[in-house]
Amino acid sequence: MLILQLAIILLASKLAGDLSVRLGQPSVLGKLIIGIILGPSVLGWVDNSDLLRELSQVGVILLMFIAGLETDLSEFKKSAGASTSVGLAGIAAPLGLGYLAGTLLGMPVFDSLFLGLLLSATSVSISVQTLKELDRLKSREGATVLGAAVIDDVVVILVLAFLMSFSGGDVDLGMILLKKIIFFGGVILLSWKAVPWVLKRFAPLKVTEPAVSAALIVVFLFAFFAESAGVANIIGAYIAGIAISLTGFRNEIAHKAETISYSIFVPIFFTSIGVSAEFSNILNDIWLILFWSILAILTKLAGGAVGAKICRFPWMNSLAVGAAMVSRGEVALIIAAIGLESKLLTPDMFAVMIVVVLVTTVVTPPLMKWFFSRVKTEPEAAAMERQA
Repeated sequence: MLILQLAIILLASKLAGDLSVRLGQPSVLGKLIIGIILGPSVLGWVDNSDLLRELSQVGVILLMFIAGLETDLSEFKKSAGASTSVGLAGIAAPLGLGYLAGTLLGMPVFDSLFLGLLLSATSVSISVQTLKELDRLKSREGATVLGAAVIDDVVVILVLAFLMSFSGGDVDLGMILLKKIIFFGGVILLSWKAVPWVLKRFAPLKVTEPAVSAALIVVFLFAFFAESAGVANIIGAYIAGIAISLTGFRNEIAHKAETISYSIFVPIFFTSIGVSAEFSNILNDIWLILFWSILAILTKLAGGAVGAKICRFPWMNSLAVGAAMVSRGEVALIIAAIGLESKLLTPDMFAVMIVVVLVTTVVTPPLMKWFFSRVKTEPEAAAMERQA
């Protein structure tokens, strides 16, 4: 059954992506929507099985690995200040307003704080694909978004640890912080010393595709180490991509990794997001879903935009950066599951938040397309300055 479902996913996602592009939208939007249609909520042709979820995890890891390979490290370093500003402002706005909205709806203090924190999460896997399609991944805005996502992930997880400890959860804050320090220190050291050495030793092996195999070993290990340290596995994959981009094997690995990823694993990831949607009781909470969805979109958009504007981005560029931070994705889903288990989210609110996360994910590509289409590229801006 899985083999047939994979065939359906690949056929439907490619056709839906093509249709989306013909309609003037990023192809990822069509892939997300076709997942909803194929899933249990509509046609029921594809099951949200454990194996499908595991394959989709491989897809998002490879997607972020490719983003790392294509990152301009010099631009990334120049955008460090802007990334920090966008990341922190993009947390402050949804956290504060989410907490306020929760208290106004009569929720307990810790439940409201948790809800605000859930809305603060960011997952840029969807944004990365959209940036690639818009040819903006290597731009200043793209580098800022990717850096902000790393900062967002670390800060949200640390704040979550504090919140869980104060709300009665059994959390060792010192150990959580130590794990993250060890992880980032370890991967930086490995990226500097071990990764180039591994690739050089693997490349001459008399086997098929030794360099690409070595790269995949590195990316999966980095993703595993990240997850073990309480950091999203996509952050580990992204850092692995940056490390390999600094070696002489970058072009060879990037080309072959894209072939592997976009032929099967990435389409499965995008489609599985829609497949995982559950709309059986959506009409019962439609107004609540609309309220939280609007709040989630506007707070992240505004927070990210203000953070970019503080660092002197033009307003339209700032809004484009904010739009790229809107998607909550798998990071928010993980936090929501923690909230349900610790009783900081009721089952009904958990179901609402799952739909809200899906809404933020689906609206991100067209939102980015709208703002980025109005952003002038650096050559265009320079040309206008010369004419003036």
